[in-house]
Amino acid sequence: MKRVVVTGLGMINSLGLDKESAFSAIVEGKCGIKKIELFDVEAFSAQIAGEISNFDPSTVMDAKETKKADRFIQLGLKAAAEAMEDADLPEDVDRERFGVASASGIGGLPNIEKNSVICHTRGPRRISPFFIPSSLVNMLGGFVSIYQDLKGPNLSSVTACAAGTHAIGEAAKSIMVGTADKMLVIG
Repeated sequence: MKRVVVTGLGMINSLGLDKESAFSAIVEGKCGIKKIELFDVEAFSAQIAGEISNFDPSTVMDAKETKKADRFIQLGLKAAAEAMEDADLPEDVDRERFGVASASGIGGLPNIEKNSVICHTRGPRRISPFFIPSSLVNMLGGFVSIYQDLKGPNLSSVTACAAGTHAIGEAAKSIMVGTADKMLVIG
């Protein structure tokens, strides 16, 4: 059985937009939890979260393309790009045998909510044609595969808080059984 190792790391979270700034914040004892700013929380009893602030999706994808991808996809693209850069793989890596295992606890929930409101208030013809493609969890792996030119297996996990761990396991299994030589995990 093949041994599986991690060769690159990418990170974006409430403590930093990359692995260096997030790790520095952890070492300094900073807390990434604060009052939610991405949406109105007045009606909710829980009003704090670990929110990613100051992220510009046009740093990882064309500004015109951002409307085609929910925020979870945009954040995944950022982490994937950093992990690929950190791995410093050779140019001649076999991309046909390089896959993606992506994960999300729920996918594009903000987009689902927005389009549900549009459907009920303005009618179904006003729903974005990108609604479904930008909300589905497997589209994270799809976008990453396209942006990173990875043509191997493309797997997705949607298992709440365990999704990322499942993606790691599925990626490792893909390498161990010989389905892929390399896997990029996002989630």
